[in-house]
Amino acid sequence: MNKLSEFVKKRRKSLGLTQEDLSFKAGVGLRFVRDLEQGKESLRMDKVNQILTLFGHELGPIKSERNEEG
Repeated sequence: MNKLSEFVKKRRKSLGLTQEDLSFKAGVGLRFVRDLEQGKESLRMDKVNQILTLFGHELGPIKSERNEEG
């Protein structure tokens, strides 16, 4: 699981929401929520932001933990 999927799952649970509740509130499909929480690598950023907006966050660039030489 990646940081984003962990964040979403923890926030959802801390608010007492089911995956179905979250998908309804964010206006995305249940499958999308499941894919996000399972760490699927290719997701639409606009839909991810729809979910993150509910938690007062948005996607943005962060410094990579990988070697940036290449």
